[in-house]
Amino acid sequence: MKNIAICYNEHAIKVSDSYCSGGGSSKQGNSSHSIAPSIQNAVTCIYKVDQYTAKKKKKQYFLIRLTWCNTLLKKGFSIAVCENAFSAFSKTFTVVRKEYGQETFESSSLIMDVFWDLRVAKYGSGPEPVAGFYVVVLANSEVSLILGDMEQEILEIKKRVLETRVSRFTLVSRIERFSGTNNNHKNNNNYTGVYATRAKFSETGNWHEILIKCTGNNYQDMEMRVCIDKKSVIEVKRLGWNFRGNGTVFVDGLLVDFMWNVHDWLFSPTTTTKGYAVFLFRTRRGADSRLWLEEKINFDEKQLINDEHEEKVGFSFLICASKNNPD
Repeated sequence: MKNIAICYNEHAIKVSDSYCSGGGSSKQGNSSHSIAPSIQNAVTCIYKVDQYTAKKKKKQYFLIRLTWCNTLLKKGFSIAVCENAFSAFSKTFTVVRKEYGQETFESSSLIMDVFWDLRVAKYGSGPEPVAGFYVVVLANSEVSLILGDMEQEILEIKKRVLETRVSRFTLVSRIERFSGTNNNHKNNNNYTGVYATRAKFSETGNWHEILIKCTGNNYQDMEMRVCIDKKSVIEVKRLGWNFRGNGTVFVDGLLVDFMWNVHDWLFSPTTTTKGYAVFLFRTRRGADSRLWLEEKINFDEKQLINDEHEEKVGFSFLICASKNNPD
C-alpha cells in the first residue's frame, strides 16, 4: 500500500530513472552554495562484529555502537555493546575531553578494552575525526574494531594482545544528527534546511556527496531536493502535503530506498519542540523486491545479530535534523 501523501499528490514527486556514480549532468545549481549547511553535532556508527570463540568452536555475533558528539556540554565519544537480539545495548562507556587513554569495561560475557589517541586528530565540519587518530576495541582480548590511520600505533597495540586473530567487523548503520535551520521571517527564506554529508553505501563502494535541501517561503510551497554527487535524484514539491514519502535510486549497482518524514520539522512550534526531520537511506539485499518502507519503519538494529549470512545485511544511513541546537 502506498503512502497516503504520495497517493494524494503523486505528481509532485519526481525520482530520477537511475543514478550511477560519476554519470549524468548536475542539476543541483549554484543556489545551494549561498545557504550555509546546518551544523552536524553527533555521529553514531553501529558495527556488526563476527568473532570466533575457541572454547565453543563457533562464531559469535555482537554489535558495537560508537557515537561521536560535539555539543556545548559534551565533546568526545561513547561506546556501547549489544550481544543478542533479546538484550539492550550495555551501559555506555563515555570519553569526554580526554584525548588519549585506555579503559576496560564489562558487558555481560564480554570484557571490552578500548584504546584511543585523538591528540593530533583532524576534524572536518562534524564531531568525527577524519585523520591523525585511532580507536581500537578489544573483546575478550581479540581485536574487534579498528578505526583510524595511525598504523604504527595500532600495530603496537596488536603486539600487546595475546590473541592475534582480528574479528571481522562491518558497518551496518550510520546516524548523523544535525541542528539549526535558516529561519528568518524578514526575508523570503522563512523555512530552509540544508544538510550536507558524505556516505558509502557498501564496503567496496565509492564515497558520495549527499545534499538534502528544503526551501520555501512557508510550509505550503516548501520543496525538497536530494542530490548525490551534485546530481538531483529526488525532487518533492508541495512538501507541506508530501511531508512523508519514499523513493528509490540506483547507486553503485545497488538499489537504495530513501524515506523522509518532515512533519514535525514543518509543523511543530519551535518554542516547544526541536522539530525533527528524518531522512533514511537503506540498501536492498538479495531478492528483496519490496520497498522497505512498506514493512516496519522502525529499523531494529539488534536483529542484525541473528543474521549469520553477511550478504543479507544491508546498510542504513539515517540523517536526523532538528530546528534547535541540542542541549
